[in-house]
Amino acid sequence: MVAVRTQESIIRNMEIEDLDDVVEIEKRSYNYPWTPGIFRDCLRAAYSCLVITLDDHTVGYGIFQFAAGEAHILNICVDPSYRRQGLARQMLHGLFSAMRNMRIDSVYLEVRPSNTAAVDLYLEEGFNEIGTRSGYYRSRAGREDALIMAKTVI
Repeated sequence: MVAVRTQESIIRNMEIEDLDDVVEIEKRSYNYPWTPGIFRDCLRAAYSCLVITLDDHTVGYGIFQFAAGEAHILNICVDPSYRRQGLARQMLHGLFSAMRNMRIDSVYLEVRPSNTAAVDLYLEEGFNEIGTRSGYYRSRAGREDALIMAKTVI
């Protein structure tokens, strides 16, 4: 049987009113989640913060910072109960659209090598691995390296 999503997804700017939902998604997704203060700081710093909704229900978010024609994706996350529906790819495309509007030409990110779904998504979307950051992420086993990936935004 094939599951079909009938709801309409919308990507829009994150508002302060979205933070409770965003923080709950973050907590359900990570062993070491960002705090509400980190998300508030991202909004205050005027980072590009987006949410993706299905029928007015927040199911994911993406955040990037930018300077001098470059962007750094800080976080993309989809609620675990909504994964494997293409929403992370939609969010990534929403981030790319915002970057193009800002005339950003290159984008960077870090990703856990153990997050194979994310690594595969980024490779499919044209990112290339350009390096490694040793011990970048906290993990239950201590620290985990990060793959550094980059892409030209066209």
